[in-house]
Amino acid sequence: MNVALISVGTEILLGNIVNTNANYLSKKCAALGFSLYFQYTVGDNESRLTQLLRNCLQHSDIIILTGGLGPTEDDITKESVANVLNRKLVMDEESKNRIQAYFDFRQGSSPNPMITNNNWKQALKIEGAIVVANDNGTAPGYIVECNPEVDGNPSETTKRIILLPGPPSEMIPMFEKRIEPYLRKLQDTVLVSKMVKICGIGESSAETQIIDLIEKQSNPTIAPYAKNGEVHFRVTASAKNIDEGNRLLEPILDELHKRFGDNIYTVNEEETLEEVVVKLLRQKKLSLSTAESCTGGLLAGRIVNVPGVSDVFKEGFITYANEAKMHVLGVKKETLERYGAVSEQTAREMVEGAIRVAKTDAAVAITGIAGPDGGTPDKPVGLVYLSCYAKGKIVVKECRFKGNRQKIREQSVINALDLLRRLISS
Repeated sequence: MNVALISVGTEILLGNIVNTNANYLSKKCAALGFSLYFQYTVGDNESRLTQLLRNCLQHSDIIILTGGLGPTEDDITKESVANVLNRKLVMDEESKNRIQAYFDFRQGSSPNPMITNNNWKQALKIEGAIVVANDNGTAPGYIVECNPEVDGNPSETTKRIILLPGPPSEMIPMFEKRIEPYLRKLQDTVLVSKMVKICGIGESSAETQIIDLIEKQSNPTIAPYAKNGEVHFRVTASAKNIDEGNRLLEPILDELHKRFGDNIYTVNEEETLEEVVVKLLRQKKLSLSTAESCTGGLLAGRIVNVPGVSDVFKEGFITYANEAKMHVLGVKKETLERYGAVSEQTAREMVEGAIRVAKTDAAVAITGIAGPDGGTPDKPVGLVYLSCYAKGKIVVKECRFKGNRQKIREQSVINALDLLRRLISS
């Protein structure tokens, strides 16, 4: 079965808010084994939404709409669906009672809780629809099962139109509690995926190494995704159940591990590089400090994003100026004068200083030229030195990154984390 997602709201269309609902629902549909063919965003315009719905009914088995179920005049999702299906809007007494109870609770001890008349619009349901209770707001959702007439011809199969509220705090709990179980019953297959995440190899090189697998793929499939400084391969199997899907994935995952080795840092889609590094630090019982120049705290920021990192991360130094490198980390003045701030020698002394000052078991240092200015023929923009200390050993890596200032800084951080991962894993 295939799905079309429609996000309703002029504020999304104009970019005033980020459409996180589409991202969430795309992943959910894939996990349920549905084929997501189309995503649309449409403003609060009934004629355009009506036309879009008619088009979607021609090619989609399931249409999921988010937004436009509120009490105001520009909330037109329910009205548009009713119009396309030639159905009436009728009062749903249970929804009306839930709305009254919601406002009574919000008003607390107020003797005259006021509900404006337009709120009762949310208690109107599409004739014949299944009402989906909203435990976190006033606008219920709806499931409409139909065999609509499209271009004068009735559909031979049952179509499903699912209407969900726009706020993620309402949409997500409603989907997980009530819509997902409904959709699961419609599907006799599941899609099981693993995300193989790789550092240290470029996208074109990584794809070339497995082009034979990609060319002969059927089930499972392999899809490459380029990330800043990383390459991800999504491996997906279609199966009757999760256990069978995992069995289908196993030989492909084994082959990827053979080919990429320790360039793979995880096969967990939700796990980040910094989470892997922190997990390793905990396992090895190592404390960590950082010393940053061109990244200005970006590395430490990524690390402290990991919950509970305080048990391994002790201190981060931002030593942007040469004076700070000398006074805080003890980088020698002669080193800076002879080799420059962006050099293997300075990176080495920075990481040694971090270990000495913070008294940690491991440390990472970054110094480089992020641009857009400051480069020379000998030391161009994008030249970065990474230094890592762990297990009594210092490793220094020279990198030459392309891109704007932010991209160079981000690639520096990713490569620094990966360098630390490899050193403490060895």
